[in-house]
Amino acid sequence: MIHRLKASPETCAWGYFDATIAPALEIQSGETVAIETVSGGPDQIPPTDAGFHIPPELLDIHARSHRQVPGHILTGPVAVAGAKPGQVLEVQILDIQLRQDWGWNMIRPLAGTLPDDFQTGRIVTIPLDQDTMTAELQWGLALPLKPFFGVMGVAPPTNWGRISTIQPRAHGGNIDNKELVAGTTLYLPIFTEGAMFSCGDGHGAQGDGEVCVTAIETALEGTFRLTIREDMPIHFPRAKTPTHLITMGMHEDLDRCVEMALRDMIAWITDRTGLNREDAYMLCSLAGNLRVTQTVNGNKGIHMMMEIALLDGKTQ
Repeated sequence: MIHRLKASPETCAWGYFDATIAPALEIQSGETVAIETVSGGPDQIPPTDAGFHIPPELLDIHARSHRQVPGHILTGPVAVAGAKPGQVLEVQILDIQLRQDWGWNMIRPLAGTLPDDFQTGRIVTIPLDQDTMTAELQWGLALPLKPFFGVMGVAPPTNWGRISTIQPRAHGGNIDNKELVAGTTLYLPIFTEGAMFSCGDGHGAQGDGEVCVTAIETALEGTFRLTIREDMPIHFPRAKTPTHLITMGMHEDLDRCVEMALRDMIAWITDRTGLNREDAYMLCSLAGNLRVTQTVNGNKGIHMMMEIALLDGKTQ
C-alpha cells in the first residue's frame, strides 16, 4: 500500500518548520508515502500565455496560505506512529518524478555566493522535457535533469519554535544535497513525537554550491519509505547512496562545516568497521571526499563522501 499526500493549502506550510503543526497524514513505520510538492511564489510563475502547466494547487496556496516567514512551500508533515525523540527516521527515497514542464531560477541582489557582483535581479523560466529528462537553457544547452528535494526534514525541537525553512540544521531542512536522488537514503535524528516529516524545494538540477541562490526550482512528487530506527544514535543528518556513505556539516563558517562532516565520518567508520579513530582519520585523508553542498542558505554546507566498498573490504 502506498499512502498519498497531495499539495494544498491544508497540507502545505509556506516558509517554516514548526513542531506544533498537526500532521497532515499518519503512517506506520516501514510504510510508503507519495508526496506531491509545489515550488515558488507568484513572482516565479510564468505568464499564462506561455503554454506551461501550472499546478492549480500552487495558485490555491498563493491565494489562501499565509507566508509567515521567508522560505519554501513544504508538504506535510507526515507522522510516523510510535516515533519518539532520540530515535532516527530512515527516509528511503524510492522515486522522484517531475510534476510540471517548467522550472525557474532566480538571481537576487545582495544574495548568493557573490552578493555584491550582480545588482540586477532576474527570474528565468526554464522548459523541462520529461521524455528526454533535460532542461532547455536559453543559450541552447540541453542540461540533464537529476531531480532531488532541496528540503527534507523532520520537525525541529519544540523549544526552537517556528523556524524558517531556509537554514539547514540538525533536523535536516534545506540541505540542498544533489546526491539525494532516487535510490538513496537519508537519516534524520528525531526530536518530536511522530517525527513529522516534510519535504519541498524540488530541484530539477543543481551544482554543488547552488551559488546563485537557486537551482532549477520545480514541482516534484517523491515516493518515500519512512522507517523508525533505534540502532543509529546520531545527532545530525547522514545519508547513504548505493556506493557511498555521506556525513554533513552545516554552519555559517565553512571551516566548521568541514570539521562537523569529518568528525561524523570518523565516528561512522569506527562504528561500522571497528577501526580506531587514528586509522579512520587516515582513511578519510586518503579516500574521503569533502564537497561543498551549498554556500547560500545562511548555514552553509559541506558533505563528506566515503566509498562503502573500502569499508567492507570488497575492493582489490
